[in-house]
Amino acid sequence: QLQNKILILTICAAGIGGTFQYGYNISIINAPASYIQVFMNTTWLERMGVPLESNMVLLLWSFTVSAYPLGGLTGAVAAGPMAIMLGRKMSLLLNNGFVIIAAALSGCSRMAKSFEMIMLSRFFTGVNAGVSMNIQPMYLAESAPKKLRGAVALTSASFTALGLVLGQVVGLRELLGGEESWPFLLASNVVPALIQLTALPWFPESPRYLLIDRGDKESCISALQKLRGTNDLSAELEEMLAEQAAVKGQRAKNPWELFQNPGLRWQLVSIVVLSSAMQLCGNDSMYFYAAYVFQEAGIPEDKIPYVVIGTGSCELITSVTCNMIIDYAGRRPLLLGGYIFMAAWAIVFMVALSQQTQISWMPYLSMACIFAYILSFGIGPAGVTGVLPTEVFDQMSRPAAYMICGSLLWFNLFLVGTAFPFIVKSLAHFCYIPFLVVCVCTALYVWFFLPETKGKSFLEISEEFRKRNFKTKTRGGFYKGPEEIKTTPL
Repeated sequence: QLQNKILILTICAAGIGGTFQYGYNISIINAPASYIQVFMNTTWLERMGVPLESNMVLLLWSFTVSAYPLGGLTGAVAAGPMAIMLGRKMSLLLNNGFVIIAAALSGCSRMAKSFEMIMLSRFFTGVNAGVSMNIQPMYLAESAPKKLRGAVALTSASFTALGLVLGQVVGLRELLGGEESWPFLLASNVVPALIQLTALPWFPESPRYLLIDRGDKESCISALQKLRGTNDLSAELEEMLAEQAAVKGQRAKNPWELFQNPGLRWQLVSIVVLSSAMQLCGNDSMYFYAAYVFQEAGIPEDKIPYVVIGTGSCELITSVTCNMIIDYAGRRPLLLGGYIFMAAWAIVFMVALSQQTQISWMPYLSMACIFAYILSFGIGPAGVTGVLPTEVFDQMSRPAAYMICGSLLWFNLFLVGTAFPFIVKSLAHFCYIPFLVVCVCTALYVWFFLPETKGKSFLEISEEFRKRNFKTKTRGGFYKGPEEIKTTPL
């Protein structure tokens, strides 16, 4: 529809320099791993006159890889105050500064003969991803009309998957993944940053932020007119003004205040469970196994990088599909279906791995499991998890909620990355048992405790959670009816 043209362009401008960078920077580090390790050894030899031992090279490489989630955790913590003080759009724009610094460091690292610059570069890249993973879904969900809110916020997951695939493509030896060109590969993340810096200033700030945080009704109406392409805004504006009245006199909350507030108990438990499960479900570990399984299936080693692109494409296809159906199917069925299917495929995958050498066609079943697991993750958990904090928290609690979500996401990414090699070593073919338990427990939580938020206004969702948080008091006559509510507990 023509009236949604500005909204679509806003999504693209926010996404290309936002969550796209998260996916892109996760995948571009894989292709040059061996070349960077050789560079570390050569640099050390030139400095000290002795080469590094293999375990020291591995240690330096693990520091380089760990710098990314550490930066992400820093960015997630910084995102809340940035979103409140600078606004959603300005935070995304300033966030590109971290990538520009990172690109300059990694691009010049070989010339400067400094592998420390690569580590620092990965840290700044992580900070950028940490900020954008929190602020982009918030910005888009607050800018979207109620009937499209899920689909619009979910584009964050589509851009992550797109970044993942493009990173895998650009990392091929024929493009920038060769021995001579790896500094350019690591610095190529500056291109999306420059595109966002050029495009995003032309689009409006989040209308909800302008009205509720800034109290600027005129700018809010102007932003809504641009985003909706119409002057008939009375119903939407009325809903926003009701939300503004509900939080009147309140200030933006800090993360620890959310834990202290009994009126936010179930919202907080829900996002903690789902944000943790997103990284602890084992999807990223499937990529760890991909090359080994494809090799066992008889795919020539030099062709494996091309098949691995297929795994990233799976996530992209399913996140786009999820994008189209989320506002029809709802959030609960997609989350529930995703985790149930992942649990089932984890069982099949472990059986297939254990029989890999005994039965000739088992490697092909393992290969199918990898694709199926990633497809199941993409259809629900990958996208819906990022949408929920926007929907279940009000304007004053939302930035703090995203800080908690983001911190959990990055901490668990680091935890899985560190622990998975040891899990493989101790459990061998049954290494997916911990992930299976996470998937089953999360599915049970969604089934019993998570309400549906599809098609509801933010105030309606708040009221539903309010009833859950104060269940006993409500039965005793605590709830007097909507006409007497001056403020919500949110």
